Amino acid sequence: MLIGYDEKSKERVWVAKSVDGKDKTKFGAFRQNETVTFSVFLPRTIGAISIIMHLSEDGGEDREIKLDFKQTKLGIDEYDVNLDLSALCESDGLFYYFFELGCGEKRSYISSINNVDCEITERPDNPFRLLVYDNQFQTPRCYYGKTVYHIFVDRFFKGSKETQIRSDAVINSDWDNGIPQYASVSGDTLSNNVFFGGTLYGVIEKLPYIKSLGADVIYLSPIFEARSNHKYDTGDYEHIDVMFGGDDAFSELITTAKESGIKVILDGVFNHSGDDSVYFDKYGRYGNKGAYGDINSPYAAWYSFKKHPDEYECWWGIDIHPRLNHSNDNCRNFFVGKNGITANYVKQGIGGWRLDVADELSDLFLDNLRESVKCADPDAIIIGEVWENAADKIAYGKRRRYLRGKQLDSVMNYPLRSAVIDFLRYRDAKILSDTLIEIYSSYPKCVCDCLLNILGTHDTERILTVLGGICDEEALSDGHSNDELSEMHLSEKSKKEAKALLKLAAVVQFTSYGIPSVFYGDEAGLEGYHDPFCRKTFPWGREDTELLQFYKKLGDIRKNERALCDGEFTHMLSDDGLIVYKRGEENGLIIVVNRCEEEKEYILKGKYIDILSDKSYNGIVAGNTSLILKKA
Repeated sequence: MLIGYDEKSKERVWVAKSVDGKDKTKFGAFRQNETVTFSVFLPRTIGAISIIMHLSEDGGEDREIKLDFKQTKLGIDEYDVNLDLSALCESDGLFYYFFELGCGEKRSYISSINNVDCEITERPDNPFRLLVYDNQFQTPRCYYGKTVYHIFVDRFFKGSKETQIRSDAVINSDWDNGIPQYASVSGDTLSNNVFFGGTLYGVIEKLPYIKSLGADVIYLSPIFEARSNHKYDTGDYEHIDVMFGGDDAFSELITTAKESGIKVILDGVFNHSGDDSVYFDKYGRYGNKGAYGDINSPYAAWYSFKKHPDEYECWWGIDIHPRLNHSNDNCRNFFVGKNGITANYVKQGIGGWRLDVADELSDLFLDNLRESVKCADPDAIIIGEVWENAADKIAYGKRRRYLRGKQLDSVMNYPLRSAVIDFLRYRDAKILSDTLIEIYSSYPKCVCDCLLNILGTHDTERILTVLGGICDEEALSDGHSNDELSEMHLSEKSKKEAKALLKLAAVVQFTSYGIPSVFYGDEAGLEGYHDPFCRKTFPWGREDTELLQFYKKLGDIRKNERALCDGEFTHMLSDDGLIVYKRGEENGLIIVVNRCEEEKEYILKGKYIDILSDKSYNGIVAGNTSLILKKA
């Protein structure tokens, strides 16, 4: 790696290279069998006469490694050291480092700003991160360049085929204007037994629509048998809920989607089951053979009871979600054994898993899951719900190793969502560029190529609502009740402004490294505050056609531009409300997003076409405009 000094800008910059000569600019993750050259370039005026690299494995002892003076060129001194990563660890690891500059008695330090940019400081406050990952680690290339469509099944489309309706279910027949069932005060007990009637048959009938968006992957909210409309309280992992069409509808969806060239990813809720399940059976619906009613049940060891039957561990203290005990071999193998749930559904044809609350799943569980899933299909993808930087995430006091090659392929890119929103709300391009650089310099390149880029999910307020002025947090702090939020809509003026910003957000989502995941209805102009208001029914026949056409255009661009598949990401500029970055090599795409109200000038050599508008680029970027530039 190089820490350099740019004579033109007078700023220190970071560049990464391995000794094989391949440019690895912006990376802080390398395979275990690589040798990396760390170089420091400093102006002679700084007066350093010795440079020591301080390197430590996470929580380990500090190792001092002296850099050798190499040469002086144009007043710049170069110091180098080659580091054989295989000597640091047997398979994978997480390391931190900084550089100490010595000149007589004086000491200063090169510290990290965002794991790429750096600064000379009086103390080594912010070390660089070095992720070493397993030599065999690779992610499924068949997902690179794809577009994902995320469906909350009950609210997407009913379909023409009738399905079974449970006796305890309540049907809301007002598809166009019905409001999802909600608690008067968030957190209060709610039965979640009101359904709008969306089914897997409905998904099948809308495959042509999904395909028209350019989407070639569907990510389904949970579909296993469960009492609630959201299905995060699984009742039986071996069967699809009958209200969604059951096992037959699932089989038909997998077959028909495959014929359409669409992969299907399932939502795996494996940290906890429902209390109303085969395994726990709190209410005796399954013959009182579960852990709650029978301490001698084979499922009793699947849960952790403090005092049987009513005191047990559950997810976030919510007693309808008893936590599964994965330290029990039988429980763990049921899910991630060779013939467990995760492998069997892959064998049935799904394209992979999104893992709910991945932070709650043990390392052993994730290790076993990867082994079983990849044995069933090496191209099946494993995506974790992780809300922070996953390279050095600490969950429940323990450092996680999600992206070192033996657990996840990818994570949901929540940091990008937050950064895009902040960029658009506060007009600060550095917020966005810092996040893009930070993540890209933290994860293996193969992970970056399949990150799940989100602007909204079933757990967040709708992106259009966020960009319309008053976000969910502000609405609650202003004293708005759930009764009020359930019916709040953007004014025509606010919605027009929000739509303009959503187009900017979508361009970043579709052109950043990774794969965009569109939450059903975002492309049609759906609004809504926190769960369950973000889970309204799809507005069939009432779509916002302007937004819909824009999303279709972006979908086409992703399909046609190789640079958006696995092209390198290069940050070019972040100035005030203007951000510019590049995907691909010399003839790649240049993305320009201007959040300022006034126009900006950005000059490029040669002729370029904005493939969003199909117009020639003249060096001027209008206010609140995004461009995807390609050489003419």
